[in-house]
Amino acid sequence: MIKTNNAPAAGPSRQPRAPGKANARPVPLRSQTEEALNAYFGALNGHRPGRLYELVIREVELPLFKSVMDYAEGNQSRAATILGINRGTLRKKLREYGLSD
Repeated sequence: MIKTNNAPAAGPSRQPRAPGKANARPVPLRSQTEEALNAYFGALNGHRPGRLYELVIREVELPLFKSVMDYAEGNQSRAATILGINRGTLRKKLREYGLSD
């Protein structure tokens, strides 16, 4: 039996809501990222950050690929479409992060 998914590729926002506010609007990922970076810089205690771009990409990509693969129920073609990347790139990233079978 073939399962179909009629949801749009972008899908509805599944961003977390503000804590303690059941009907509050979702907190944009951009705002969460900015808050996390500000906390990171605040915790440096005078040390200089290095290779920040690589750190952020690695911190974001792993949960991104995990979540999309779960959402796509393991279907790599569908996951690649959702992510807007080709399937070969997705497979490479899944191997890189130890998420492939």
